[in-house]
Amino acid sequence: MRFDLVDLRLFRLVAEAGSITAGAERAGLALASASARLRGMEAALGVALLARHRRGVATTTAGEALLRHARLVLDQMERLRGDMGAFAKGLRGEVRLLANTAATTEFLPGPLAAFLAAEPQVDVVLAERPSRVVAEALCAGQADLGVVADHVDRTGLESRPFRVDRLVLVVPGGHALARRHGPVPFAMVTGESCIGLSEGSALQAHLEAQAARLGVRLRYRVRVPSFEAVCRLVAGGAGLGVVSETAARRWPRGPALRHAALADPWATRQLRLCARRFDELPAHAQALAAALAGSA
Repeated sequence: MRFDLVDLRLFRLVAEAGSITAGAERAGLALASASARLRGMEAALGVALLARHRRGVATTTAGEALLRHARLVLDQMERLRGDMGAFAKGLRGEVRLLANTAATTEFLPGPLAAFLAAEPQVDVVLAERPSRVVAEALCAGQADLGVVADHVDRTGLESRPFRVDRLVLVVPGGHALARRHGPVPFAMVTGESCIGLSEGSALQAHLEAQAARLGVRLRYRVRVPSFEAVCRLVAGGAGLGVVSETAARRWPRGPALRHAALADPWATRQLRLCARRFDELPAHAQALAAALAGSA
């Protein structure tokens, strides 16, 4: 059985992405080379590691076992790279960071920019996920760090305060809700035409879950990729939207757009930086955790 670290990292990336093409791209390998490596691993072991289907791949039982070992080996290598950085100038560290929508778009870019500028040998792989999925991925060893809302179950994780995120309603200036005084219950929004965030947005999934608890479904006019796009469309009179308060503040109240606090308790969330154990992270991941916690 002859595996190298490139094989193990490729297999982990393919398994986590559910796609050989996406995994190869993340690994910086040509698709043909990645496919050959995966076939070689299966031939060496004499078992199928991936079940291939039209939409991608899934790990077999043997593949799941290999994935667990690959994560352990790669995590140990990351620790080695961090701890022995002075003797390994050619090695680069990588931190896997997952976060919800507000953290990804509003709160992480600033401290990440400062950290990456100060640490040129460290790369950060940032992905947006719902808070529940972030916590599950951390527990499963699929990420080093995560930012989650405080309502999510964090059993098995350590956490530190990061930011307070408040969700607000943005409405066209001529809408009836623009004339309402005080916070607006989310139930009053669910019957309106909405501007939503794109499919896969962690915040939009959170809002849809809150609507489902009220027994309704949100009705979208259009779905767009950013808070800024939501505000632009709302200001143009296309519908209502829910965005992070920090994004809404970039659009001053005026004739075209108004914003109001949501009355529901879940609309104000303490975001927390999480890891399985901060002191067991590789040195460069610990440095990023310290930088993010220090920026809170």
